[in-house]
Formats: sequence, structure tokens, C-alpha cells
Amino acid sequence: MTASTDTHTDGSEDARAGMQAGYLDLARAVLYREYLIFVRYPANAIGGIVISVFFFGLLFYGGRMLAGQAITDSIEGIIVGYFLWSLSVGAYQSISNDIGSEAQWGTLERHVMTPFGFAPVAFCKGVAKVVRTFITSTVVLAVMLAITGTSLQLNVLTVVVVASLTIASVLGLGFAAGGVAVLYKRIGNWLNLLQFGFIILISAPVFELGWTRMLPLAHGSALLQRAMVDGTRLWQFSAVDLALLVGVPVGYVLFGYVVFQYTTRRARRLGVLGDY
Repeated sequence: MTASTDTHTDGSEDARAGMQAGYLDLARAVLYREYLIFVRYPANAIGGIVISVFFFGLLFYGGRMLAGQAITDSIEGIIVGYFLWSLSVGAYQSISNDIGSEAQWGTLERHVMTPFGFAPVAFCKGVAKVVRTFITSTVVLAVMLAITGTSLQLNVLTVVVVASLTIASVLGLGFAAGGVAVLYKRIGNWLNLLQFGFIILISAPVFELGWTRMLPLAHGSALLQRAMVDGTRLWQFSAVDLALLVGVPVGYVLFGYVVFQYTTRRARRLGVLGDY
């Protein structure tokens, strides 16, 4: 009896270890895929950086022509806000647009048929694209600082942790939007419209309204401003600030996951999962 129990326990442990190894393999494969896309299509990657810098140049030089000293006095906040916005758009598009493209190409059902399930594959692909977005946005940030002659407090640990947790809430919204795209297919205009709403969310701390801290990006944007402009370190934030920084994105990721699961299951029941 004991030997049977030990064998059953060992088998369960082996199964769990195999599943963990499987997810590690999935994450490694998705990251490697993203790396190959980045390397094999450098013109597209460089084009994204050029476009981001171009729009910032319009914002900066056009703003100086219209507002003059007001733009110069608030340039640090504008740079941090633009940096966070570029990260947010990348995190949001990483799932929503990618799933829409998979549906259009007719490869969406392959994700559903994997042993990992649709949601884990989509989430891993989203995280991989966020890693790539972090790299390109950091390059854009360096160019912005060079163009404006501005310096920021760039504590790597604080900036990476705060920015990652901040855009995690947008990743949850991208999950929900991707699920809706699976169900209704062509909703690209609505998905793109939400990206401009990120500007309002990033600017929400300006209004100094307490309830805005529960919105995606708002609280994290305020903390990122304090970190990069004022030099506040991660361990110098209050316990309430840190709790909201973690709790808000977790809530939105769970919300996005629930919406994603509901919409994809409904698409299966209606038989429109592979249709376009």
C-alpha cells in the first residue's frame, strides 16, 4: 500500500514537473519567435522607432512654437508620459491586434489545439511582445532625452518594476479586446480608438481625483513620474501606493482573462472561431 502510494506520489510530481517544463518551453519558444521576427525584419522594427520619434518631434517642436516656455517647463513629464504611452500601446496591441491577425490568416485554431490552451499561448505571446516593446521604447526614450537635452532619474530597478506593473493592466485590456475580436472579427477601428484613451488615463493624475487611481495606467503613471522626474526609489513609495500598483493590474488582468475565456467559448459554441 505504501509502495503504491509512493508510486502515485512520484507520478503526480513527475506530471507537475513535466507541465512546468512544458510552460517553460512555451515561454522560451515564444520569446525566440519574437526575437527572430525582430532580427529578420529589421526595417519594420526600425520603422516603428522612427515613427515614434517623429511624432514626439512634432509634439515637442510644435508645442514649443505654440506654448513656448510652458512646454519647456513640463518637458520631463511629457517625456515620461510619452514613454509610458508607447509601452502601453505596445502591450495593448500585443494581444488584441495579434489575435485579430491570427484570425485573418486562418491560423487561430492552431492556438486552440495546443496542449497548453488558447489563453496561455496568447498571454505568452503578449508578454514576449511587451519585452520587445520595452527595448524599442527605451531606444525612443534615449532619443527623446537627446533631442530635448533633458536628464531624468533612471533607476533601472524602479523604472522596470513600476512600468511593468503599470502596463500589465493594459495587457488585461488587450486580453479582453482580443477575445471580443475572436467573436466579432472586424472591430479594428474600435480597438485603435481605445489607444488614444490611454493618453487620458496617463494624464489622469493631473486631475488629482482619488478614484482615478483605480483606472488602468493612472496610478502607475503618477508613480513613474515620481520615479523618473523626482528620483523616488521603489522602496520609498508608501505601502498603499505599492499595494495599488500591484492590485490594480492584477484586477484588470483577471478581468481580461475572464472576458477572453467567455468570448472564445461563445465563439466555439457559435462555430465562428475559425471563420473570418
